[in-house]
Parts: sequence; C-alpha cells; structure tokens
Amino acid sequence: MTTPEVSIENYRPDHAAAWRSLNEDWLIAGGYALEAKDQLVLGDPQGAILDKGGFIFIAEQDGRPVGCCSLMAMADGGYEVGKMMVLADLRGQNLGWRLLDACETAARAGGAPRLYLETNKAQTHAIALYRRFGFVDLPPQPTPYARCDVWMEKRF
Repeated sequence: MTTPEVSIENYRPDHAAAWRSLNEDWLIAGGYALEAKDQLVLGDPQGAILDKGGFIFIAEQDGRPVGCCSLMAMADGGYEVGKMMVLADLRGQNLGWRLLDACETAARAGGAPRLYLETNKAQTHAIALYRRFGFVDLPPQPTPYARCDVWMEKRF
C-alpha cells in the first residue's frame, strides 16, 4: 500500500483549529508551557502573522492537516520561522524539508535577507534538519520564549 501524497498548502481560515491543535500538542508533549506569544499566534493567526506580512503553510494528506510552519515578518525584512511540526507518524518523509522550502521560497520572493528561528536544544531532530537546510547558530538573542536556548539563521 502506498502512502497518500502530502501537499503543502497556504493557510486558510478552515485550518485554524488544526493550526492550534497541531502546535499545542507538540508543545505539551515536549513538556513546554504555552507562553503568551504561543497563545497570540495560535489564537489569532490571521492578525498575529498573516496581516503583518507573514505566511503559514499547512502540510495536508488527503485533506487532513499533518504538519505546519509559519513565517513571521521581522523588522529587518527577514522572516522568523516558527511553529514548525509534523505528526510523528509522518516524520522521516521529508515533510519538514518541504515546509522549510516553502518558507524559503516565500521569503526569497519577498526579498528577505534571511530566515531566523528560535528553538530548544532538546529538539535535536529539528536542529539537525535546520543545519542540513543551511541554518547556522547565532549567539543568544532577545526572545519572548522561556524555552528558547538555540538561535539560528540562514542568510540569502
């Protein structure tokens, strides 16, 4: 039996519940608190991300959201990659790479100089993916997240 194809879609309003639940699930499973910025971007993706020039990408398999990633516009013209996750049963199928590729394509099309992200050192698989994708480590940066202890960027 073959695995159904997964497509990367632009966020639609009907993705709102999945956007929230996919992210809450990985945060809680990872032992992280839902912080103020999490509540903002998960509760109002339109106002907190899209209306400010950002993007949200949803990985869908047979119309079912199975992963996601956002790009939040930054003051320097770059974009912050955030809220990236893929359901556990679909990991290892290159979906994280495809989501990052969608992010990079959108950022480059907008003339951004870089992608930036913040994560936690416990996210070893994600960090390895980011490094393979061309991200490099940065010194500590100001962050609204208590859980953040790794900062990375990819310059274009």
